[in-house]
Amino acid sequence: LKAPHWASFLGQAWGGDSGGGDNGGGGGQSPGPAAASSWPRRNSGGDEYEKRYNRAFSPDLRSQLRDAARSMFSFGYDNYMAYAFPQDELNPIHCRGRGPDRGNPSNLNINDVLGNYSLTLIDALDTLAVMGNSSEFRKAVKLVIDTVTFDTDSTVQVFEATIRVLGSLLSAHIIITDTRQPFGDMTIKGYDDELLHMAHDLAVRLLPAFENTKTGIPYPRVNLRTGVPSGSNNETCTAGAGSLLVEFGILSRLLGDSTFEWVARRAVKALWNLRSNDTGLLGNVVNIQTGHWVGKQSGLGAGLDSFYEYLLKSYILFGEKEDLEMFNDVYRSIQNYLRRGREACNEGEGDPPLYVNVNMFSGQLMNTWIDSLQAFFPGLQVLIGDVEDAICLHAFYYAIWKRYGALPERYNWQLQAPDVLFYPLRPELVESTYLLYQATKNPFYLHVGMDILQSLEKYTKAKCGYATLHHVIEKSKEDRMESFFLSETCKYLFLLFDEENPVHKSGNKYMFTTEGHIVSLDKRLRVSVGQNTSPEEQKKPGKIKPNELKANNSISNVSIGQCLT
Repeated sequence: LKAPHWASFLGQAWGGDSGGGDNGGGGGQSPGPAAASSWPRRNSGGDEYEKRYNRAFSPDLRSQLRDAARSMFSFGYDNYMAYAFPQDELNPIHCRGRGPDRGNPSNLNINDVLGNYSLTLIDALDTLAVMGNSSEFRKAVKLVIDTVTFDTDSTVQVFEATIRVLGSLLSAHIIITDTRQPFGDMTIKGYDDELLHMAHDLAVRLLPAFENTKTGIPYPRVNLRTGVPSGSNNETCTAGAGSLLVEFGILSRLLGDSTFEWVARRAVKALWNLRSNDTGLLGNVVNIQTGHWVGKQSGLGAGLDSFYEYLLKSYILFGEKEDLEMFNDVYRSIQNYLRRGREACNEGEGDPPLYVNVNMFSGQLMNTWIDSLQAFFPGLQVLIGDVEDAICLHAFYYAIWKRYGALPERYNWQLQAPDVLFYPLRPELVESTYLLYQATKNPFYLHVGMDILQSLEKYTKAKCGYATLHHVIEKSKEDRMESFFLSETCKYLFLLFDEENPVHKSGNKYMFTTEGHIVSLDKRLRVSVGQNTSPEEQKKPGKIKPNELKANNSISNVSIGQCLT
């Protein structure tokens, strides 16, 4: 499979020829003004492309880049430990730590994520193991066990606490207790399942989010000490409420306690029952008490991304057929209503494929931007075997990266310019690049990874770590290094270049969570613990009956900034 020429995605506006009419969605409405001559197969960059991107990648260069990715992680991690621990994040420009913004509880960009529980240390645990650093892994695990508590007066987003903290604790626990020890000796003398107990403690503190909700869809935030704050927002994004099943399901199956998987699965089913009867699509923001769609936008990015991802990954991990059936149904709806452009990537008339944001009820175009989170989707397509479409979509995002040396948070595909200019070191493009390389072994993706790594070094490196780009054109920085840079971005870059990593060895089967935490496909996780019936089902508030909820078209709309994770 040959990657499309990335240069053909630069310098031209996306045209209006929907090509292959069946994929137009919304009655075949064109997403932009007609520009039939745009998107040439080759332009002046063609010679450079053929010369550089199709040539072989030497083992020496690959080893150098693997070591560079490891050094990138170490620089961020070591400086966090030196200047920020035990606080949650590192401010890489001023070499200081950052915790929750106690003075401004409404600062959700910080407070949703930072819970005063050494977030960056926890989030980085399995990256240390994947990189084979057993001594630092053991040290970090002992620090977490000895110093971290969840009995703290912090109000956090349930989704963020689940994917960053709960997921990492479970991943590290599985690594420690794996009898094969594929990453080297990661065992810890005297280990007594402390990380699993900590994961259980955290999950119990998150459970109040699922109480007193008429739909079964959880509140977006809880206070880890007191539960759901009074006057809490009744609106949540689909991804935030519907992307808890992997971590909660792993916990339930390791403990033999169905409670956690049951509440997470109930939320997924409640959201699923609210999808449009006409299109099969879901919106991005819902009222947890009424089931009304407050945000009717359906797309691949913020507010919806990991909902799709976890339908498929839950099936891969647990083997529950209903998860695969839901994923297949929604994937068909995505292809029917969100995908625009010609049917084939490199052949036929019209524009290359693009996935747009539409109204969940009509399939009509809602805007002309995509967000950087959508770059995860080619990686998901790899997992289902839709590799050719993944190749083409990945090339679109890589073309944007080539233009700016980063992915702007939002990019207007019609104007060919960023709508939102910051880049917080997100991993989605790296993740898709890694998965596409694993699927195709095309050296093109090693060159892509090299470009990304070099851009990060050139534009985001700061005195004590790597910093968010405030402006992808001017390259100005913000003093923040989010924990996912160590848990995902560096990990996927390292694995891209580390051909001999145990992850890639025959007989080893792993899956990555939406936060990049590695989980082995363990037979223990295929043993159902009665996830469809709660041990205390009759006592659960907010119990929903089959088909009780119907999709409801609300006329209001809200910002989904809280879902940009």
